[in-house]
Amino acid sequence: MSPASVTLLCHLAVLSLLAHVLLLLPACSAADVDFIYNGFRNAANLSTEDAASVLRGGVLQLTNDTNKIMGHAFYDSAVQMVRDSAVVSFSTAFVFEIVSVSSGGGHGMAFVVAASKTLPGASVDQYLGLMGKDNMGNLSNHVFAVEFDTVQANGLLNEANGNHVGVDLNSLVSNVSEPAAYFADDNGSSNVSVQLESAQPIQTWVDYDGVTKILNVTIAPVNSVPARPRRALISHAVDLIPIFKQEMYVGFSSSTGKLASSHYVLAWSFRTGGAAAEPIDLSRLPKVPKKPAPPPSVSVVIKIVALSCAVTVTAIVAAIGSAIWLRRRAALAETLEEWELDNPHRFPYKELHMATKGFKDSELLGAGGFGQVYRGVLRRTGDVVAVKRISSNGRQGMREFVAEVASLGRMRHRNLVELRGWCKRGQDLLLVYEFMPHGSLDALLFGGGAQSPVLTWEQRSRILRGVASGLVYLHEEWEQVVVHRDVKASNVLLAADMGARLGDFGLARLYEHGADPATTRVVGTLGYMAPELAVTGKATTATDVFAYGALLLEAACGRRPIDPVTGVNLMRWVRDHGVRGDLVHAVDGRLDGCYDKVEARLVLWLGLSCSQARPEARPSMRQVCQYLDGEEAVPEEAVLVFSDVDTVDFGSLTSLTWSSCATMSVGSQRHGGR
Repeated sequence: MSPASVTLLCHLAVLSLLAHVLLLLPACSAADVDFIYNGFRNAANLSTEDAASVLRGGVLQLTNDTNKIMGHAFYDSAVQMVRDSAVVSFSTAFVFEIVSVSSGGGHGMAFVVAASKTLPGASVDQYLGLMGKDNMGNLSNHVFAVEFDTVQANGLLNEANGNHVGVDLNSLVSNVSEPAAYFADDNGSSNVSVQLESAQPIQTWVDYDGVTKILNVTIAPVNSVPARPRRALISHAVDLIPIFKQEMYVGFSSSTGKLASSHYVLAWSFRTGGAAAEPIDLSRLPKVPKKPAPPPSVSVVIKIVALSCAVTVTAIVAAIGSAIWLRRRAALAETLEEWELDNPHRFPYKELHMATKGFKDSELLGAGGFGQVYRGVLRRTGDVVAVKRISSNGRQGMREFVAEVASLGRMRHRNLVELRGWCKRGQDLLLVYEFMPHGSLDALLFGGGAQSPVLTWEQRSRILRGVASGLVYLHEEWEQVVVHRDVKASNVLLAADMGARLGDFGLARLYEHGADPATTRVVGTLGYMAPELAVTGKATTATDVFAYGALLLEAACGRRPIDPVTGVNLMRWVRDHGVRGDLVHAVDGRLDGCYDKVEARLVLWLGLSCSQARPEARPSMRQVCQYLDGEEAVPEEAVLVFSDVDTVDFGSLTSLTWSSCATMSVGSQRHGGR
């Protein structure tokens, strides 16, 4: 074979090999993802939820300066994060900016990799919109996050301080947490702090090596350190295979709490497959909207007025008068701002007027002696709320308004209706609550027609436990003792998950722990009012317990405490069943026997126990919770005194089998007694 032929064959072999390589390369990299947003104007393949949106200038805003909201933004397509039973390497870079509303805000934001864009169970405050109290630490969460947190939650979440960067795996309890900073040199001797709430752009790099399983997180302020520091703030060995599913979603999450911050993302680059994310073009960063300039100070106004009106003595007098008026107005404004730090957000009247379509009848949810409740949709956030418009009946209406703002406004409990804000404009007194889509317990028990679904026993049991938990918080766990004074089925509201929320604190009274409650006028609802109120005029925790006892019987039996037609007293009717030895026959017949008999006996016994005539004979709400949760056994000899002459010895009623109740957990038998 000639040399020319040999050369030709060699060239053909090389070309064939290159062709095979080129054919193989797309197969190896087809699953990798690579994108960059130098600003989000007309951004494709980006989805936003809740408060998040892309502003006109191209900035991605996760939250605004509204209290207790959250925002989510995700790359719309799922990303393959597990390949050949191993997590792929990924790299991301982004620029964010946090702007506080006042001297301090919260709570923070996070870069997140999650199995779903909806983040089930997500909540506001310290949960950053990632998860909630009920699913913290669940292996089913499949959530990895790098958090940029501006509030320290009392040391419960393994946080370095109130200005830190942390790594979270299925929980907000960080695996590792470091104060926000960058290293100005390679040996780590020069650690420069970074203020996350600086209202300045901060660049972040997050890199994970799927081979070595090393996670590196680096941050630096854009204005002073445009290039990436050579040493990472966090370098942490972690295997993400238990966290990641084969396909995950990448994006950002943020939330606000009692104090608010605006959280922005200005640019974002992401890549899988081992190479570093494409560098962000810092010259193309969009501008974050600037806060409006503060109003001129009183002294400036005085000078302007004095200069413009210095021609005559009359003008000078007018200027002095204007200055006095402005000073008083400024003092009032400062008081309002300080007051709002400890109370809910104050809504502009115009915003609530628009939210309720001018308080249109079509938006009316209910009405009573207190006023009307309207459904509203806030234009800024799209949140659905309930707006209570208190009747303008002089001092009494103002008293109930102040009572709700001063009490419920500072309380936070999962079984209390959350007060979102308030507004006072002339005679209009408005309170804004979270919206309860399922209405009240009263409406579900008695308001539906023959075709309406009947609340199951499990739903009733959960509702009763929730109300009891809320009352324990009011009576024992808050900073003051709170007596609700109007516990009843129409004030028990039901959230989307059918969880109970106790509402309407217009009649509530507060006093210090250990103090004696003051005598006041007798208020309440017939059938729920303890008998001693008519004698002492003192609302106590025991009078709330009496009302809760009536609620227990009402929910279990499907009957009102006082029948509006026959006038039958529900407590005495249930007691008579107990005397005859057929207590569970008092349970709502609409349940058709589908209920836990052991738990039903317990609920009816507790209802009778809480409804005793002597307040000292009633259990506390904490004891009630312990009974309901099976933490405390029912006494084998339970003697209940219902009036001065009516005494029933339940220890002698063998049909109630209290000894069997005492040996079993109510929770474990919940479905066994049908």
